[in-house]
Amino acid sequence: MLGGRPLEGGMPKWKYLANIFLTAVANATFYVFLSEYHSGLRAYSRRYLETVNLESNSDDFVFDTEIIAQGVFAGLRIQEIPIQTRYFPEASQIGFRRSVRYGFAVLGVLARYKMQTKGLLRSRIFEAVPAGPHLKPSSR
Repeated sequence: MLGGRPLEGGMPKWKYLANIFLTAVANATFYVFLSEYHSGLRAYSRRYLETVNLESNSDDFVFDTEIIAQGVFAGLRIQEIPIQTRYFPEASQIGFRRSVRYGFAVLGVLARYKMQTKGLLRSRIFEAVPAGPHLKPSSR
């Protein structure tokens, strides 16, 4: 999305619009302004991986959102690097029904993050993740 042309790269319009919506909600939730959260292409520092609670995360597509939420919760730095979006038959993709499930799972992670930071709920994905200096979870 950053500097790219996903629709020209073959991204279906419904997927493009859903990506924009979920990214906007994530940005508003995390107060981090990334151009995109859903490509699945990530690089993490050793410190990042040693800080987050990987074992508590899903083994499904929503893992990407969980690990970002944990990093934001811990006050870790996130930086974007633009990539090109290309869709073709051999590329890993999920269909409409699975995408809808993924979208609701992302919204669930965002809700749990917000409730955790407000002290309204303790979520297991944030256990053993140190809270960043700007957050005040109830258990810390």
